[in-house]
Amino acid sequence: MSWEQELFEPIELPDGRVLRTLRDAGHFIQDLPKATHDRPEWLAAVKALLLVVECNGDTLLAYIGIKRALGAGKQLEPAPRRKRAKKHSIIR
Repeated sequence: MSWEQELFEPIELPDGRVLRTLRDAGHFIQDLPKATHDRPEWLAAVKALLLVVECNGDTLLAYIGIKRALGAGKQLEPAPRRKRAKKHSIIR
C-alpha cells in the first residue's frame, strides 16, 4: 500500500489543518515534539500507521490510532444523570 492512500475519513486537527492521507499523518506525527511523540498513545498510532502501509491493512486502523492519540488526556464530559426507573409490581 502506498503512503498516498487516503485515510478512512479526513482528520481535522485542533489547529485547523486536515490529515487526508497516510503521508499527511506520518509527517504530522514526525513533527510532534519529542516528549509528545514518545507517549504510549502516539507510539501506538505510529505502529498502526506502519502496519497499514507495510502490510496493506485497512486505513481505519490508522484513523482510530490517530484519533485516540489526539483525544488522549482530554477530560470527557460526564454523562447526564438519569432518573431512576419506577418500580412497579406485576399483578397476576
